[in-house]
Amino acid sequence: MNHDFWYVDERVPGIRWDAVYAGDDNFTGRAVDGYAVNRVVGTTALCVALAEAQERAQTLGLGLFLWDGYRPQRAVDCFVRWSRRPEDGRGKQRFHPRIDRSEMFEKGYVATRSGHSRGSAVDLTLYRPATGEFVPMGGDHDLMDVVSHHGAEGISAEATGNRETLCTLMEASGFVRYEREWWHYTLRDEPYPDTYFDFPIT
Repeated sequence: MNHDFWYVDERVPGIRWDAVYAGDDNFTGRAVDGYAVNRVVGTTALCVALAEAQERAQTLGLGLFLWDGYRPQRAVDCFVRWSRRPEDGRGKQRFHPRIDRSEMFEKGYVATRSGHSRGSAVDLTLYRPATGEFVPMGGDHDLMDVVSHHGAEGISAEATGNRETLCTLMEASGFVRYEREWWHYTLRDEPYPDTYFDFPIT
């Protein structure tokens, strides 16, 4: 692993995770290239900022739950290949009910050059440590739909409030939101803004 990258759980006490692209419970329906183990990786700077966000969450009786951090470029290339295959219907209703898989790049839900591959982006949500349950967010991770946008209409007041709480925690800790995905945040000051890494997560 690159010298400035870490397993996030070893640097951020109390954080929970499930690296969704290491298994088959994701929009491709299979483990994605570059994810050999169920771990989330990030730069030193990302881990420091996440530790700050985790501390802020704990003061509210909440915790951070991660789905993805560093993403090898080969994984992004795997997404591109998947998007070009014929639609088989598996996962469509759950992940992209109103768009074709070929549209996920042009609609801005997946990028051919991702901030994740620079080690500075993270996909996450909030959970309640007392019960282990996720707080309602008005839609699941990787739901490629307008309902996932910040400020989306048609979600409950509770979910809207929870999205705003996550946003407040993350932005106060040095992150910037992505307007089309309530779960996606990128470091404001990236250590490697022009480098797209491709080492596997092992």
